[in-house]
Amino acid sequence: MDHPSRPQTQSTPMISFDETAHTLCIVGESFPENSFTFYAPVLDWLKQYLKNSQALVLDLAITYMNSSSTKCMLDLLDLMEDANARGVKVSIIWRFDRENPRSIELAEEFSEEVTFPFEIVAIS
Repeated sequence: MDHPSRPQTQSTPMISFDETAHTLCIVGESFPENSFTFYAPVLDWLKQYLKNSQALVLDLAITYMNSSSTKCMLDLLDLMEDANARGVKVSIIWRFDRENPRSIELAEEFSEEVTFPFEIVAIS
């Protein structure tokens, strides 16, 4: 299955996968017209990837997320949590903008949803 790759638009984040580093990057704002349609291929790919992989880093720099994108992100975290329970080494790096207090609040809220490593890093 091909890894996800999407360019960033005004309403959707850039999505890319670095196979060597086992890192899925999601960068930008996320308020597509239909979040479930936008994220479905990413979730499908991730489900398959985590079945056959020993590691994944999710590197996020999301400055804004609407409520349906938030639900999709929680679905993504659930897949990672399940993989973690099976012994897959998963982690998240959430990059936030110091000038956007909602950005760090969002990261902190998501970090409470998982038991695996979740690093919150300020964007310089």
